[in-house]
Amino acid sequence: MTWIIIIPIMLAMFMLNMRIYLAMFAGILGYFLFFSPVPLAIAVQRFMSPAENASLLAIPFFVLLGTLLGSAGIATRLLRLADLLVGRLTGGLGHTNVMLSTLMGGISASNLADAAMMCRMIVPEMERQGYKRSIAAAITACSSLITPIIPPGIALIIYGLVADVSIGSMFVAGILPGLMCCALLLIAVWLVARREGYKPSRTTWPTMRETGTTLLGAWPALFLVVVIVGGIRFAIFTPTEAGAIATVTTLFIGVFVYREMRLRDVTQAFAETARQTAAVLLVIMTSSALAWIFTLERAGVSMAEFITALTTNPYVFLLVINIALLILGMFIEGTALMIILVPLLKPVLVQLGIDPVHFGLIMILNLSIGTLTPPVGTVLLLVCNLTRVSIVDFVRDGWPFLLAILLALLLVTYVPFLSLALV
Repeated sequence: MTWIIIIPIMLAMFMLNMRIYLAMFAGILGYFLFFSPVPLAIAVQRFMSPAENASLLAIPFFVLLGTLLGSAGIATRLLRLADLLVGRLTGGLGHTNVMLSTLMGGISASNLADAAMMCRMIVPEMERQGYKRSIAAAITACSSLITPIIPPGIALIIYGLVADVSIGSMFVAGILPGLMCCALLLIAVWLVARREGYKPSRTTWPTMRETGTTLLGAWPALFLVVVIVGGIRFAIFTPTEAGAIATVTTLFIGVFVYREMRLRDVTQAFAETARQTAAVLLVIMTSSALAWIFTLERAGVSMAEFITALTTNPYVFLLVINIALLILGMFIEGTALMIILVPLLKPVLVQLGIDPVHFGLIMILNLSIGTLTPPVGTVLLLVCNLTRVSIVDFVRDGWPFLLAILLALLLVTYVPFLSLALV
């Protein structure tokens, strides 16, 4: 049971606001130095070997893809398409906000990047059309949670690597839950818009000519979604190859089709991708060493025996896990929680007959909700900072949208069909 000393060390480092990979490294180093007879050379190998995994190439490709979207002109075309689809509904711009997040989630991979972009693109226009700033901010933040669930979310890739589950299966599994979150948020926006008296952003339904023009402008962006999701679903190429093809396609669209991308945009995107990829890879390397320790010490088996002694009912287990993750997500960053808990809980999933792909969607949705809960909610803090909305106002006016996401979590948890139907 010496492995358990790692967890309090890491938690203490997290509370000191230390970076995730450094906190994990401190716990792992303490274990190897004081509690393990394993030579340090083996420890170093445990750190370095994950970086040789070819599947990790998917991460820089999709991070680069997400950073290129704004400068390529794709986001603005998708905004027009979203407005065309839902702008005539009551509270049109709120619906457009949710729909754009869904469309962008099928191309980019970062909810933080999407939330930041939406705060600049659509929140000011929502204010001009009469939306309370706090409601506009809440819609933006909650709709950005669709991005980690719908492919190619980075969280899907990280879970697949940590849980040793097919990344392609995780991508396909996220499609229906992501679309369901979109539908529930659209309903919540409609109800709030009726209560507040918000008008449609369009006074008439689009004409055939306008529809054709908008679709013609947006088809390259929609083609990207087909390339990423369709190619993986029909085993035409791997997730890594999908990321590479989509990135090259985005560069071509930005430079030769829309002609809005400049050399400076490309160099800035590569620099930002290098920084983000380095941070993610350091977390994955330390998580791999942590998982190896848990396996060596049979920590997962001990956890499985403890939980099954309390309950053998998978529904009760999932309820307890949901409550625990929602509470822990308020204080600990989601990636760190995933890396710590997945190796421990995987043996429990096997014993209780819970599909690891289904559980992955449950965990990712839980941890996404954690980005909206104070005091550590990263999306909450980012959106409130960019829109200058207080956290109190955000929570007071945003509860209907948070409730919609919680309902989505309940459905994903207890209706496995939503996660597994397309896998």
